[in-house]
Amino acid sequence: MIVEPVTLHGFAVRLEPMTADHVIALARVGLEPEIWRWGIAPLTTTEDMQVYVEQALEERRRGLSLPFVIVALPSGQVVGSTRYGNIDLVNRRLEIGWTWLAPAHQRTAINTEAKLLLLTHAFEQLRVHRVELKTDALNQKSRAAILRIGAVEEGTFRKHIVTASGRVRDSVYYSIIDTEWPTVKARLQGKLQ
Repeated sequence: MIVEPVTLHGFAVRLEPMTADHVIALARVGLEPEIWRWGIAPLTTTEDMQVYVEQALEERRRGLSLPFVIVALPSGQVVGSTRYGNIDLVNRRLEIGWTWLAPAHQRTAINTEAKLLLLTHAFEQLRVHRVELKTDALNQKSRAAILRIGAVEEGTFRKHIVTASGRVRDSVYYSIIDTEWPTVKARLQGKLQ
């Protein structure tokens, strides 16, 4: 399995490989405090976004992640970011996460279709056995959204991450495995119709 930058096309969204050129567009839509409420560290300035992008691109160079910008269609406006992370080529698994959307685009077809595109590519092109997702145990909105796409809750990593505020976060882990993918795919396609 080789995980290389790729553009994924849908009807409501296009996922493009993140580049340093995306910093300004991401900062334009991604500095609202509510976006980062459940994140590890909030992004409040263009400089914060630049560091965020640089770290994501460094992880890509090291083969650990593949970051994307989320582009709304037909406007072509960058509205957020997502990525494959914790890529484990030997065991044929990866994580989908680090996802955020500008508030005006949350709870729209954009996130559903982005997940469909990422999962389709992971299971059908990369041929992974397992896709993982995780979220803050306190983030009920995210937990419900992950379950809605058809992921299975596996458990809670207690005292998993120390956030920038000093709060010790519990993380809830979910997965979708290759044998579940046809059912999950049909469910996501149904939501988009």
